[in-house]
Amino acid sequence: MRSLTRFVPRAHSISWWMLLVTTGAVLITSIDRAILPTVLPALLTDFHLDATQGGILVSLSFIGSTIGGVILGIFGDAMGGGPRRAWAWLVTVMIVILSSVATAWTRSMTLFKILRVTMGIGTGGLEPINVAMISEWWPKEHRGFAVGTHHTGFPIGQFLGPLMIAGIVAFATWRETFLVLPLLALPVVILQIVLARWQHLDSVNAWINDKGMTPSLTRDDKPSPYLKNPFPILMHAMRSDRNVLLAVITNFLFLWTEAAVTGFLTLQLTREVHISLAQAATISGASGITGWMGQIFWGTVSDHRGRKFSLNFLAIGSAVSIFLMGYISSVSMAWLLLMGWGLFRNSPYPVLYAAVIDIVPKSAASGLGLMVGIGLGLSGVIAAPVAGWLIDHMGFGAHYTLLALLSLAALVPIALMHESATDKGDCLQ
Repeated sequence: MRSLTRFVPRAHSISWWMLLVTTGAVLITSIDRAILPTVLPALLTDFHLDATQGGILVSLSFIGSTIGGVILGIFGDAMGGGPRRAWAWLVTVMIVILSSVATAWTRSMTLFKILRVTMGIGTGGLEPINVAMISEWWPKEHRGFAVGTHHTGFPIGQFLGPLMIAGIVAFATWRETFLVLPLLALPVVILQIVLARWQHLDSVNAWINDKGMTPSLTRDDKPSPYLKNPFPILMHAMRSDRNVLLAVITNFLFLWTEAAVTGFLTLQLTREVHISLAQAATISGASGITGWMGQIFWGTVSDHRGRKFSLNFLAIGSAVSIFLMGYISSVSMAWLLLMGWGLFRNSPYPVLYAAVIDIVPKSAASGLGLMVGIGLGLSGVIAAPVAGWLIDHMGFGAHYTLLALLSLAALVPIALMHESATDKGDCLQ
């Protein structure tokens, strides 16, 4: 019985509320990333583009994410931990909101491309700052669970986002889909700022200490009223441990496969299965139905059996599920295979993020910014054009075979990592 209860997460009520709100923040990030791939067929028709040109257009968002992940991730640490991360996240959200509204109104392809980069800068900073924030409100012993649950916002958004988008394009155009984000983001920002106060964190830490666990952030770590020099923070994140570099490489491979799949999924469904864009948009979110299960399960398992243990299973599962997606030929098969992929699609990221936070807790946003910026940004820049060319010249079967091989390639950097989670069956540190 004791061995089973160790797997049950325990936390202060404020920690649970912060987890709920920050999960909403991830939900917004997820919906943002779903908009362009979901409406891509209509956009290609509107601007008279082929799949390769569409891939280049998608890649512009990832160029922005490379910039935003690194720069805004460092900014999140320079602002300081605890409540200040909520204000840093506000800056990134405002960039996204302004870019979204401008995108909905622009008629110029040149301006549209510029706005894709600008919006990418904002979305690149959303994730590392928010992940670092939730890690500070939970005991270290349940960090994998907290980050994994926090990241369920991605599969939930991947399911609900396309449904919302499908509803909008059924009655309007692809342009109106970009107006959803401002309506969702502002309430989440306000709730984060209300919850993220030092007196609340003191209550959380008193509860953690009383239960014999370890706080992630204390008053001793309270920042000065001035911005810190960001460069030593970045250098600490880069040089402190080889796990950071290996996590960046692993993240890059997983994100390449995800970006290549999602970038052309609705195109595959409309072209190969011969269904409408609204129906394809709905089906494209199927992985979100099962995605939240994998994230909570593998994040929790990584707390107790180790980060590497979880990642090895996820690399193999991703490879198999992605390879099978090349055989989608009907609506029912699409639902089945996409829900299977959902069990692995998002699960590697919270485990990787927890591994980095284990190593560099005081430069968490910078370390995660490197992962998001280099991993998400670079993978997106490469993945979309390569996938578009491969689909145009060799078809979807070759496209998915390459992605399955990339998933298996992640086993190499995973093997080179050292274990950062200390509990692998005995006790947590």
